[in-house]
Amino acid sequence: MDRRDSIKALVLGTVSAGVLLEACKNTNTTVAEVNMDDRMQEEKDYLVKVKAQPNFFDAQEMATITVLADIIMPKDAVSGSASDAKVPEFIEFIVKDMPDHQVPVRGGLRWLDLHCYKKHEKAFVDLTKPQQIEIVDEIAYPNKAKPEVAQGVSFFNKMRDLVTTGFYTSEIGVKDLGYMGNVPNQWNGVPDEVLKQHGLAYTEKELKECITY
Repeated sequence: MDRRDSIKALVLGTVSAGVLLEACKNTNTTVAEVNMDDRMQEEKDYLVKVKAQPNFFDAQEMATITVLADIIMPKDAVSGSASDAKVPEFIEFIVKDMPDHQVPVRGGLRWLDLHCYKKHEKAFVDLTKPQQIEIVDEIAYPNKAKPEVAQGVSFFNKMRDLVTTGFYTSEIGVKDLGYMGNVPNQWNGVPDEVLKQHGLAYTEKELKECITY
């Protein structure tokens, strides 16, 4: 089972149907771009205020977030990557909506670049793909990580949570899960074997009047 399948299994076990249904109804790409038609005025005002704030992350930080997000949630044969689902924009929105994330995420990004400079004399975004994966593998598995990268482990755990939340509340992510929501179907009545188990049967009148597919 690869990382994407592992994450999907976790999300299927923890995300409520209500959250997924709301995401299905949302015509925009991420929860950072909320359809506000059915929102209370106070909520509309708040969301407008959050969106109007200056960008928290600078270009270098956003580039790093984008690379990390696509490593955590890469494009595959079924759906697009985290950046295709606008997860970096979601994270930018979240840190403004929930400021408690700001220091841990920004501090983690700086730790990541410092760690990369010590090992490769380059920032994370300037490393080769194999080098980036090597760095991520150092901090992606808490039980295997060395004590000296504990801050990186904590940062990556937070990033993984933010990326998976952003991805699986996007239109792309909901389709990736295969969640369909409430959809009409065709029903031909109770199967004969079930009726027989309970000593029941449809009458000739019921069979004539019922529509079959």
